[in-house]
Amino acid sequence: MTRVCANNSPRRRLARLKSYDYALNGAYYVTIVTKNRLCLFGDVTNDAVQLNDAGKMIAAQWRTLPTKFPNTQLDEFIVMPNHIHGIIIFVGASLVGAHSNASNSGDKNDIPTKKLGDVIGAYKSLTTVAFVQGVKTLKWPPFSEKLWQRNYYEHIIRNDKDLLSIQQYITDNPARWNEDPDNLQKIT
Repeated sequence: MTRVCANNSPRRRLARLKSYDYALNGAYYVTIVTKNRLCLFGDVTNDAVQLNDAGKMIAAQWRTLPTKFPNTQLDEFIVMPNHIHGIIIFVGASLVGAHSNASNSGDKNDIPTKKLGDVIGAYKSLTTVAFVQGVKTLKWPPFSEKLWQRNYYEHIIRNDKDLLSIQQYITDNPARWNEDPDNLQKIT
């Protein structure tokens, strides 16, 4: 049986900065949530995430991103029962906040730079295909319509203090699961 971990009230907002180039070199904090906030990836017990096979697949697909997008590196990451948090770092383009033509220099050795949305879109697609296969062959819990919400949350990491704070937030996320408003099984 699939558990719903949250109310289904709409909370949509556009998080992207209108004039920002999301292919720029830098670190980005990302949160992606399952459609209808269904808990499909495991549970949290004693402040630790216990991933099921679907959750392990979600984590494994994240780790493959640098092989698919050579200009990416991964930092802190966690799979929660109904969402993921991760830090993606783009390398090989201009610095965050600077608008350089370094990625358009024409050098044959340049790495084609993808935008953050391209990477997240590919990740959602890869995990959805793998999850559907798991539903069909491994009896994973089914979902309706889409695995992931249409949008995702992102934050441009601007400095080391910001990076350290977000890394700590990700690390501490399971310990805060009982306080999460999207967790209907929370202890009150």
